[in-house]
Amino acid sequence: MSTTEKILALHPDPNKQGTRVSKRTYDAYKHALLSVIPASVEGVKFGDLSTLVTPHLPDDVRASTSVGWWVTTVKLDLEARALIERIANTRPQRLRKPPRTT
Repeated sequence: MSTTEKILALHPDPNKQGTRVSKRTYDAYKHALLSVIPASVEGVKFGDLSTLVTPHLPDDVRASTSVGWWVTTVKLDLEARALIERIANTRPQRLRKPPRTT
């Protein structure tokens, strides 16, 4: 029996199911993604995220996970929670932290 705590990573499309994942690994990728995704107008290319997050991951997480799969899964969850957003009409896909409203 596994004692690893799991959470549900959401999907921004409400018609799609989320994915149950390790909370510890999710938290590591969430922290890394939020560290590298800027709030700037130009944002960051989705394709660059795997390379950018790798130095921000704990060694054991980096060595034991598929960085591309986790970046995509956690990115979708962060979009669903409105912590990041896709920049409209960009190819390739670009992401940023949403502008703060006061």
